[in-house]
Amino acid sequence: MDLKKISKKMSYLLRHSTDPQYVSSDGGWADTDVIIQALKKSYPQTDLNTVIRIVDSDEKGRYSFSDDKSKIRANQGHSIPGVTVKMEKPDPPEYLYHGTATRFLESIMHEGLKPQSRQFVHISPDYETALKVGARHGKPVVLRIEAERFVHDGNDLYRSSNGVWQAKEVPPEYFTLCDKG
Repeated sequence: MDLKKISKKMSYLLRHSTDPQYVSSDGGWADTDVIIQALKKSYPQTDLNTVIRIVDSDEKGRYSFSDDKSKIRANQGHSIPGVTVKMEKPDPPEYLYHGTATRFLESIMHEGLKPQSRQFVHISPDYETALKVGARHGKPVVLRIEAERFVHDGNDLYRSSNGVWQAKEVPPEYFTLCDKG
């Protein structure tokens, strides 16, 4: 059983599918049984234990269950209009980081960080994580975001349950190119 492939399909269903049977706009929750049935179409061996293994072993903490495991959701990264996942708004550290690929750098430095097809820009808590994120998209580059100043100036910065920071957008005056952590 290829848990990685099943996880990718589950991620798509929970973050990007516009079919209302999968995800509610109220917190992004989906019925676990409905998701399992959808996954079984491509991966017939999928059951609740498979989904539990995916959630428990996901090192990025992409998913959450309700207490009784009857509901499941993606913690962030939704492109589905109207889906909102409750996030906390703690005081941020002085700096946060954003990893991207060098091919996007010119546009980002001019226009700022935009969520593209998602609802929020994802921001890493440390340089190393941002570097890994950037490497997924090509030759990596890391931006250091002045998070305290960003919030002090009246901008909202959220943190999802798995520790990923998020903003609607980050204008260029709040970040600089970072050579190292």
